[in-house]
Amino acid sequence: MTNKTIIFVFLLISTFISSLVIAKGRLTITGSSTVAPLVMEIAKRFEKKHPDTRIDVQTGGSSRGIYDTRLKLADIGMVSRGLKPIEKDLSSFLIAVDGIGMIVHKSNPVNELSDDQIIDIYQGKIDSWSNLGGNKQSITVVNKAEGRSTLELFLTHFSLKNSQIKAQVVIGDNQQGIKTVSGNAGAIGYVSIGAAEFEVNFGTPIKLLPMKGKAATVGNVSKGLYALSRPLNLVTYGAPDTLSKQFIEFAQTPGVHDLIEAQFFVAP
Repeated sequence: MTNKTIIFVFLLISTFISSLVIAKGRLTITGSSTVAPLVMEIAKRFEKKHPDTRIDVQTGGSSRGIYDTRLKLADIGMVSRGLKPIEKDLSSFLIAVDGIGMIVHKSNPVNELSDDQIIDIYQGKIDSWSNLGGNKQSITVVNKAEGRSTLELFLTHFSLKNSQIKAQVVIGDNQQGIKTVSGNAGAIGYVSIGAAEFEVNFGTPIKLLPMKGKAATVGNVSKGLYALSRPLNLVTYGAPDTLSKQFIEFAQTPGVHDLIEAQFFVAP
């Protein structure tokens, strides 16, 4: 065996050992309730490939993901929006794309609303479905809590301030919104299109309303045809450490595209 061959074998073995060490440890990931189910599935697959790694995924909203990451309470934050100019201290990594859709109860005969009608509903100017061609029934406005990126995107799209919204119910994550609307024939809310499509497929009595003539579907989000969409990101404080970097790179590979599609998101 030549010296060059010995050196090559040594480097190969060293690289293999290094990869084992890199994938050993613990990660804490917190933040967006929209991103969390996807990250949990990615984490399970990562742990199977790297049995010595443990990943703890916690929800609490995008604001928590940013807060925890900055204070080093979490290694990685989950944020279901783009970063703001004041968040330049964070590094952002795109893992999927999602849309936000308006949902009503499946039994509601109203099948489409204009932007102006949605604005009037959320400001309390329209308070009965009968004014929109629906049943003679009061509208229950469901809004997102402060700190939720879904709320920020909704307010920006409709040029509203949260103080202008007259909500009867304030919810946190997507599942709370879906549960509220599915249990109230007069309710209207907005949630992740991916989460809503998933529930519709399992028979949950809700329906997604089109926006600007485009159906609220993952397909339209993927084609760039749907107006209300957002990036789903992982963030770190500054550059990611070795294990965080390895997990983020894994989350961006084609090897998890099936998990992204299973959550009704769009692979970037």
